[in-house]
Amino acid sequence: MLNYLIIVANLPLKQYTFTSLAMLKFYLMEQTGYFIRPMKDEDIPQVSEIDREAFPAESLFRPYTSYSQEIHNSLAHYIVAYARKKPNQENRQKMSWLRRLFGHHHEILTMGKERSNLRSQDYILGFAGLWIMLTEAHIIAIAVRNDYRRIGIGEGLLISVIELATQLNANVVTLEVRASNIAAQALYDRYGFHVVGRRPRYYSDNNEDAVLMSTDSITSASFQARLQRLKQAHSQKQGIAQLV
Repeated sequence: MLNYLIIVANLPLKQYTFTSLAMLKFYLMEQTGYFIRPMKDEDIPQVSEIDREAFPAESLFRPYTSYSQEIHNSLAHYIVAYARKKPNQENRQKMSWLRRLFGHHHEILTMGKERSNLRSQDYILGFAGLWIMLTEAHIIAIAVRNDYRRIGIGEGLLISVIELATQLNANVVTLEVRASNIAAQALYDRYGFHVVGRRPRYYSDNNEDAVLMSTDSITSASFQARLQRLKQAHSQKQGIAQLV
């Protein structure tokens, strides 16, 4: 079992100790790596962009100040997927080609090696957030920039959120998803979520229903074994991942 410590810059109260949590580094093109870490204040402008892009009708926190208040809320926890710098046009074209040919691939790295290199200039590719309510962790959102979808970043965020919930002593993880979003429901189902209800006309833009999904106990041996199998499979797609 490996232990990692993530410290959010300028947030002394936000420290997360992860057991067996590796940092996901995505190699989708030459010389460009992708990582997952806690969200910090400097990320808010880019996260806001992604929020508006992914949820144009019901963005989470449109005002800048609302985001800032949210990430300092002791019950709220947010992570981001980021790159060291924004990929240039040539690399974006390479990634588009790789996406069509391979789908996605990534590598696992330890958190400690990268912590000291985090910079506010990071290019944010996606984010995820959850609220802790007693023993329940409720996923507020998982969102990825349009140009970087369907290459595994969203799944990496989901894995990290579930493991974060485990470390925060949650017993179950819940979420809502649009009834029409069959792909997302299939992903959640694969990670142990099952349908527990429905919220009629939940989404204000088109009055679409929300499907409520929940896991069983995330601390159970069976759930953790399944999560570790899926995480390993996710990290080894295309056979290039390794633990370092």
